[in-house]
Amino acid sequence: MSLYALTCRAPLRYSQLVRLTSLYSKHYDKTRFTARSSSSRTPAQKDTGIQYVRNIGIIAHVDAGKTTTTEQMLYNCGALKRAGNVDQGDTVTDFLPMERQRGITIQSAAITFKWPLQERLPPYGQQYIINLIDTPGHVDFRFEVERCMHILDGVVCVIDGVEGVEAHTERVWASAQEFKVPRVIYVNKLDRDGASFKKSVQDIGLKLNGMPLVCHIPWWGKETMKGVVDVITRSVVSWAGTRDVPEELSKKILEGTIREETERARERLIEQLCEKDDDLLEMWTAHGKDISDVAIKESIRRVIKDGEGSLIPVFAGSSLKNIGVAALLDGVTDYLPSPSDRPELEVRIGRTQQPLSQVLQAPKPSKKSQPHIEALASVFKVVNDPRRGMLTFVRVYHGVLKKNTSMWNANLQQFERPLNMMQISAGQTIEIPHLSPGQIGAISGLKAARTGDTLLTFGSDKAPQSELATIQVRPPEIPPGVAFIVLDAYSPTGAKALEEALENLSREDPSLRWFKDEKTEQYTLSGMGTLHLEVARDRLENHYKAQAYWGAISVDYKECLVAATAPHRAVFDKTVAGKSGKAACSVVIEPLDEYHRDTLSGSYFERDGNIIQVVFPREDLVPDIEATRQHLTNGVISALARGPRRNSPMHQCLVTVTFDARTDLFGPAPGSHLIGAANKAAREALKEAYQQGLVGILEPVMKVTIVCPEVSAGAVQHDLHSVRGGHVLEVKDVQETHANESGVIDASEIYAPPDPYEFQTTLRETQKGRLRMLEITARVPFVEMLNYDTLLRGKTQGRHTLTMALDIFERVTGPREKAL
Repeated sequence: MSLYALTCRAPLRYSQLVRLTSLYSKHYDKTRFTARSSSSRTPAQKDTGIQYVRNIGIIAHVDAGKTTTTEQMLYNCGALKRAGNVDQGDTVTDFLPMERQRGITIQSAAITFKWPLQERLPPYGQQYIINLIDTPGHVDFRFEVERCMHILDGVVCVIDGVEGVEAHTERVWASAQEFKVPRVIYVNKLDRDGASFKKSVQDIGLKLNGMPLVCHIPWWGKETMKGVVDVITRSVVSWAGTRDVPEELSKKILEGTIREETERARERLIEQLCEKDDDLLEMWTAHGKDISDVAIKESIRRVIKDGEGSLIPVFAGSSLKNIGVAALLDGVTDYLPSPSDRPELEVRIGRTQQPLSQVLQAPKPSKKSQPHIEALASVFKVVNDPRRGMLTFVRVYHGVLKKNTSMWNANLQQFERPLNMMQISAGQTIEIPHLSPGQIGAISGLKAARTGDTLLTFGSDKAPQSELATIQVRPPEIPPGVAFIVLDAYSPTGAKALEEALENLSREDPSLRWFKDEKTEQYTLSGMGTLHLEVARDRLENHYKAQAYWGAISVDYKECLVAATAPHRAVFDKTVAGKSGKAACSVVIEPLDEYHRDTLSGSYFERDGNIIQVVFPREDLVPDIEATRQHLTNGVISALARGPRRNSPMHQCLVTVTFDARTDLFGPAPGSHLIGAANKAAREALKEAYQQGLVGILEPVMKVTIVCPEVSAGAVQHDLHSVRGGHVLEVKDVQETHANESGVIDASEIYAPPDPYEFQTTLRETQKGRLRMLEITARVPFVEMLNYDTLLRGKTQGRHTLTMALDIFERVTGPREKAL
């Protein structure tokens, strides 16, 4: 193609012209794009299975319509005769009684279904298997969201067409960005009064730091949404009051304003894609705007596959009225990647991260033949089902996971044998013989597996005596608890049932921790917030039928050291479980500062904000270094669980344990004696620090975001600052459409179709005084926020939203410390 031909097209941007010139200088004599891009891709036969799998999650702010969208997906694919309703409490994914009572999602429910229906399949078409995770929207359950994030290959983010992008949406979007998960956005609730597709699209660009690719636009009839138009195919893909059958939709003809807007939207879509996709840019120079629909869809798939979120496909609809949901499912299969399209999995061995293929192909230096890994899977959820017992949800990354094979738990270092294997649609199950690579399913019969564990199968029932036995897929990072509740069993027999229930509950959700006070025989359960503990209590009482006296939810204070302790050496020589022995070690505890993480060398263990390092001056004299290190670490962990001042957990401590075999080794000793020695030395060090006044108290400080009317904002700010002892960090207008700090997205570059009532905007602007909403961001001690939502209702007449997350643990000083 000549440069003269290039100048005959519509004007190019400078950046496009520079890249295009570079491309043609390299590939001028090649026509590689012509044959490849003008035809649809046919997956290779060997990849047929995995190419037609989609592992997707739904993320959103609370009450944006995640569960309703899931219900309509199940209805459209034929799994339900009618879609459930959150308000009526008959949904499939919110299957816990408390979820149905409160109308919120608490547990991530895994659902498997096929799309499209047989009658919608084109000739020689193939059905896709969609594994869908409906995740919580409440900030107290963020751990639940992030545990599921890494097993997903794609994400659908649902936003409310009235509210736009809300605070928690930005947080879960950031989690997806961290894991580099490709994502699309579905603007829901466009049937409601005050819904604005234009404002929502602008919100996406300015708050989520990516350029919106408007793939669907709403077809408005007066001020209500009649249907949805696909701008790529220039056709109606959904119509109100129908099941979106292709034959019926093909009769809807685009005319007048909607036709012009569709053409404008398609041109802007192609222009934005050409900014990122060289292949489409070359096609554009050859064919102009007459690019095939298939080529545009392939381009969208390419640009979002890296998960960077620089371009964000946007869809429109109303899940409650089933408008746009079937079209969204088509978008999931067209644009989101299959497991084979994603980057290779990296696993952790020891303290190093390595690609899985490198680990599997690593040469074995041992003379004995080691078992090879036949399958590898990650546990992302454990649920106690009333009929089937504990169900372990897994994602398979390598090999075929068979139900009758012993599974090695790399975290617990033990074998477990499953009873059955199934795929779940919340309350409905389909038994299966195996799970293929990329698939998601549930296993029953595992006794110890918990959320975050890694399961391996080998050619035999013997675990390899090598690093292969320690492979882990993204071990969970569990944040420290900020609230706790004390409970007391009714009777000694009830105590046993209560302990079993607490253990099962912590298997389901490792961010719930519990321990028993041996002196008072009371149990303490800690979690991530008030709602988190309320849900845990409800689960214990109604699901596990545990009977106990319950205290009030309280703030989970921590204890810390303000100065380092002197070295403390302890000798442990008691008889434990009929075994005698003797062991010793020395312990030094000091405050943990940020620079310690940069200066620490060698192996160390981090848990609950503390770092434990074990030092061996003479490694050659220690019989089993790793086992000794583990026992000493366990002893310190148990000592740090309860501080000397308030019996609260220790936090921000650096513990150095020294085990000198010349003075501390007295011959073979059971592991319990090493644990006892480390525990005794750490407790003595903490006790002396307390006697010297070196133990301080830490309290959780939350980062709080409150959205409220402008007329109430002054009273809320005064209350936060003067009464609650907080610090207001920022106040901003929610309606302001200013580019975010990074300045990456220019608001003038965002394309968004007009809303039907846009001509009334000038009239509405005059009334903004009472409609204007402000977003207040502040840092406030958690103790002041326990029942703050109720107090806010009085100040804002219930027109507010409150979200908070742990920001930091800060030391309590002055009168407040004395009061504690």
